[in-house]
Amino acid sequence: MSAILTIARRELGGYFATPVAAVFIVIFLALQGALTFNLGQFFERNQADLVPFFNFLPWVLLLLVPALTMRLWAEERRAGTIEFLLTLPVTQTQAVIGKFLAAWAFTAIAIALTFPFVITVNYLGHPDNGTIACGYLGALLLSASFLAIGGAVSASTKNQVVAFVLAVALCFVTVVASTTLVVNFLSTNAPGLSAIVSRISVADRYQDFTHGVIELRDVIYFASLISFFLFLNAVVIDHKRAS
Repeated sequence: MSAILTIARRELGGYFATPVAAVFIVIFLALQGALTFNLGQFFERNQADLVPFFNFLPWVLLLLVPALTMRLWAEERRAGTIEFLLTLPVTQTQAVIGKFLAAWAFTAIAIALTFPFVITVNYLGHPDNGTIACGYLGALLLSASFLAIGGAVSASTKNQVVAFVLAVALCFVTVVASTTLVVNFLSTNAPGLSAIVSRISVADRYQDFTHGVIELRDVIYFASLISFFLFLNAVVIDHKRAS
């Protein structure tokens, strides 16, 4: 655990040692603010809640999280520093988890900085803060899923642009897998695949949290998805190291 925390602190410090942290947080807050209060018609709806905020959040994370993860391993491989990292007294699994926790902590900080939105809706009305808290928990699990996917993709290539595009594509699939358009298309053309694809969607499970519902099956789903891609990340790193 100490090795994991050491790597996590090193990586988290690296974010704030460069303009990456400021750029990411500013863009994230600006997008969420504009989408929630403008495009989301917050004031026109005349309801003091954060429904627009949570509805747009997956799409913002879909674009910004891969931009964060594309350098996790791709930059290490391109610069040749991955060999140095893996010669330290840490295992591939510890390195993967450490980098993941650093990225997750950084994303959690960005999400936490949207707390003024909560203050705003409480000032304007009487929202269900329990539902809002559940929504934030869902946001953390959703971001962790995207980070795990992006990390595994980043480990497979030296090119950060390729890592970004592939991570966005995979995260997009997990978001839209249960949409009516996709379900109807698969039901018509591949009935056997329809049920399987809809079950991999993070959107429905995330929506449960935004509605104030925490179900064990949803928590297990997110934990399994994150664990699978972290495991895949470690396998890819081990394969690249061996070759």
